[in-house]
Amino acid sequence: MTRSGRWGTVLGLTLTTAACGSGETPGASEHVTPIVRVPAPENEFTPVELEATVDRLITEINASSSRTMQMAVLLRNATGFWAPVVTAANRAMGELDATGSVVGPVAPSEDGTESEDLQNLQIQQAVADGAEGIGLAPISDVQTAAVDEAVASGVPVVTLDADVPASKRSIYVGTLDRSAGATAANTLLTMLPRSRGTVIIHGSVNTAGSSGLERTQGAQDVFEAAGYEVLVRQSTWAAQGEIEDVAWMKTQVETADPPVVGLIGLFNISYRCAMAAEAAGKPELPVVTFDFDPKTVDYLREGRIKATHIQRQYYQGYLVPYILYAIKTIGLDATRKILAPQLVDESRVDTGLDVVPGDKIDAYNDFLGSIDANQ
Repeated sequence: MTRSGRWGTVLGLTLTTAACGSGETPGASEHVTPIVRVPAPENEFTPVELEATVDRLITEINASSSRTMQMAVLLRNATGFWAPVVTAANRAMGELDATGSVVGPVAPSEDGTESEDLQNLQIQQAVADGAEGIGLAPISDVQTAAVDEAVASGVPVVTLDADVPASKRSIYVGTLDRSAGATAANTLLTMLPRSRGTVIIHGSVNTAGSSGLERTQGAQDVFEAAGYEVLVRQSTWAAQGEIEDVAWMKTQVETADPPVVGLIGLFNISYRCAMAAEAAGKPELPVVTFDFDPKTVDYLREGRIKATHIQRQYYQGYLVPYILYAIKTIGLDATRKILAPQLVDESRVDTGLDVVPGDKIDAYNDFLGSIDANQ
């Protein structure tokens, strides 16, 4: 068996199919050629620190006793925001010659079974099928027990995008929500008038969704420390969510005292802030957002959104298989040492944010295209 870092050789890997079809027994020790990867092309948006981390992992893995490994990466979805995660996880598994699958999406079944329950079953099935490591984008803290059961069976779990911090998962890889909210708030802060006013946050006050709440609180802390009033709109993903969100924010723009001086959205639907400002007849209000939804991109091109913040989900998907493989081959402690530049504590890897101003849209699209990470 040979390893290949050529991206073209792994692009054919698809959901729920093996990343390596050798037919050999998963987990069996064998001689394999060293991992050779093609690094991401250099670009102003290339996260050089994350690229260096992958290279360090490869160096240590290549110095160890190589082995095959079966793993599963379980995602909440496979399209839109998640498409780059699928591409990256399959690419990394191909470079590692790992067997296993990238599975998504998780959706309620016709019999009413909840998504959380279905994901718990996926975790259990992955263990039963012989996975030696699981990458998990958890739906909620409901996954804690299932994660602990997998770990108790000897299967390390690495979470991405969202976390189950009370579980025994080994490492979390992704955005640190409170600091991400603060970063976005500081982007908007530079655009606000010195005279104080009100800032609308399209975020979350839902204590059941801790990551969204933390992101919102991180942004709110920045604005309040700078002397601004803050109004928070609970983002709504329901069928009428866009209408309800825009109507609420429009009313605040029209009536708030002190007047609204800017809006910030913290999720992939945050382009609704620009829609609300337009509906209120105040399209000139500065708006910053999160993620790279096509509607967000359109508003960026029009100058209606000033900047957006991308969560580097491609690198989350790319790092997870390498971390799982490293844990299995060189151990968790050694893996943590390699990850140290991005670790904010013993178990959380901060993949950071890309801050993309409106005049950098084409450059950022070129970067995404260079790593096949377009949404």
